[in-house]
Amino acid sequence: MSEKPSQTSAAKATEVVDDEPYPMLGVRAAIGGTLMGLANLVPGISGGTMLLASGVYPRFIQAIAELTRLRFKKRSIFTLGVILLCVALAIVSLSGPVKNLVVSHRWVMYSLFIGLTLGGLPVVWKIAKPATSQTWIGAVVGFVPMAVLAYFQMKGAEGGGGTESFAYLFLAGVVGASAMVLPGISGGYMLLVMGVYVTILGAVEACKDAVKAKDFDALMGPALDVVLPVGLGVAIGILVVSNGLKILLERFEKPTLGFLLGLLGGSVFGLWPFQVGVAPELGSTFKGRLVTEEILAELTPDKYPTELFTPSIGQIGGALGLVVVGFVLTSLVAKIGGGKDEAKQKGAAAAAAE
Repeated sequence: MSEKPSQTSAAKATEVVDDEPYPMLGVRAAIGGTLMGLANLVPGISGGTMLLASGVYPRFIQAIAELTRLRFKKRSIFTLGVILLCVALAIVSLSGPVKNLVVSHRWVMYSLFIGLTLGGLPVVWKIAKPATSQTWIGAVVGFVPMAVLAYFQMKGAEGGGGTESFAYLFLAGVVGASAMVLPGISGGYMLLVMGVYVTILGAVEACKDAVKAKDFDALMGPALDVVLPVGLGVAIGILVVSNGLKILLERFEKPTLGFLLGLLGGSVFGLWPFQVGVAPELGSTFKGRLVTEEILAELTPDKYPTELFTPSIGQIGGALGLVVVGFVLTSLVAKIGGGKDEAKQKGAAAAAAE
């Protein structure tokens, strides 16, 4: 028997099996969508990793590719619809609690986010190995800008909010959408580094409260100012990144996977946990405006700029423990999906050998 060329790791990651019954596919899509929605709220957790873990990542990528080519297949539409519905439900129901935890317990949450981010490294490394010189070059190209961005963010000490123009929020949506199709990359973290993470969570929560109160005047502000540009960016980002990822993995697999590794490694620098939100002083400049008593009275804690502080021994120990917890959690979720993929690959290999 002549040997057939084996699939690359990246090709296996996007292989689709079409014989799964609809009920089981629906359950897996619902679980994956819910986990993806939670991932988009929590910096450090990758939505792509969650879909890999639930076993619907290949179908998700293929469904988007088919729809952008106007190929409307029943199974793909069903899968994509269930995933996106569960993503939306998770974001709407959990945005408020997550935002409050980040604002009130920043160093605790950031420590956990670091562990969750580091836990994504083995996921991408498993696909990328064996590494070549192109892989390491790609890793450097991804690592350096993330580390530089984190440095300026820390130096600027304005983690509470960024430049909230329509164009900037649209760009944030495009960047955040990357998490839905790039395993190991956290969109929530990218929004955090860009300074709009709390702003977006607050806008979603405000829209939810306005709908509950049937106050449509209150709904229009956050909906048009924040949710609309971010939503447009997410929609376009998913389409562009999903199709672009397929092309890059087919033509430049090693440098592309190395770039993803570099993004992950560099992203940890922006999650330094020992920072706290502090109200700006009267007479200082905040977001290009002179801080007056009226402006200060309007500011809520989620809008405060952040400052670094010196941690206690207990906080250092607690932070290290939370890093370990976050790493283990992401690794376990990824291992579940990885185990399923390995079992399918072994079964297919055995069938081919018979």
